[in-house]
Amino acid sequence: MAHFITFLLVLSLSLTFSLLPETASAQLRQNYYAKTCPNVESIVRNAVTQKFRQTFVTVPATIRLFFHDCFVQGCDASVIIQSTGSNKAEKDHPDNLSLAGDGFDTVIKAKQAVDAVPSCRNKVSCADILAMATRDVIALSGGPSYAVELGRLDGLSSTAASVNGKLPHPDFNLNQLNSMFAAHGLTQTDMIALSAAHTVGFSHCSKFSNRIYNFSRQSAVDPTLNRAYATQLQQMCPKNVDPRIAINMDPNTPRAFDNVYYKNLQQGKGLFTSDQVLFTDKRSKPVVNAWAANSNTFNSAFITAITKLGRVGVKTGRNGNIRRNCDALN
Repeated sequence: MAHFITFLLVLSLSLTFSLLPETASAQLRQNYYAKTCPNVESIVRNAVTQKFRQTFVTVPATIRLFFHDCFVQGCDASVIIQSTGSNKAEKDHPDNLSLAGDGFDTVIKAKQAVDAVPSCRNKVSCADILAMATRDVIALSGGPSYAVELGRLDGLSSTAASVNGKLPHPDFNLNQLNSMFAAHGLTQTDMIALSAAHTVGFSHCSKFSNRIYNFSRQSAVDPTLNRAYATQLQQMCPKNVDPRIAINMDPNTPRAFDNVYYKNLQQGKGLFTSDQVLFTDKRSKPVVNAWAANSNTFNSAFITAITKLGRVGVKTGRNGNIRRNCDALN
């Protein structure tokens, strides 16, 4: 009887573990390349800094690339793969067409710099390089620096179809945002912190034109928008706008990674519905107010959130490899 109870206990435990979502945090660690490529972080940082000096777009482009990568098939650099005649890759899905080329270029150049060191060649994954580059551009633009967990492998596939329904849209409400982030083990607090990536970078008019023209029967302009800001947006984005026109996401400090993003929300200057809702919804408003008042608290929460994001869907073992070229499968 005792043996039978022991068997049931073991069976119960094994079933419990098999039902748990796959977690990669135990496989990731700081200084993962200490023996194989000990200077990898400084090599990547130097390459990223050089790219940053060429264009500030490097900052938002790299951050968005990391986010779009992790949310689709996990943090596996699958978003960087180029389409081929037989396969339409992630980067060519409509939701990814706005990703700036400088983000891709940053990772590819950093990979080339790493592989130029003989002892490091083909030892460091593109997924890890993207994670390091993201940390570096955040720090270069005035945001917090943090230790990056490493040990990801690169994904073995990249399809446009895999992107369907995986990325948040500018018109999302709080419930939709929370649901999408929760699917990746991220809390509402994590979501609010990661939304601050909109403190840098730009958007095209088509992404928010619904808020400044013909919003509803009652109002042509979204009433949650600051009136003066709405007028300014209308001047920059006329109805028949050139689709190439880009507008800063943060109208006040567009080149600084800071907590001004939350101060803008308090003033009705969130560019997207999905930004402004963080202040208009009473469930998230207290966090916005707290982080608008205290940059240190925000920085700490952001580090926690982006570290958790970097653990999403990590590939290890036979589920991945180290690509020779970041934009092509081996």
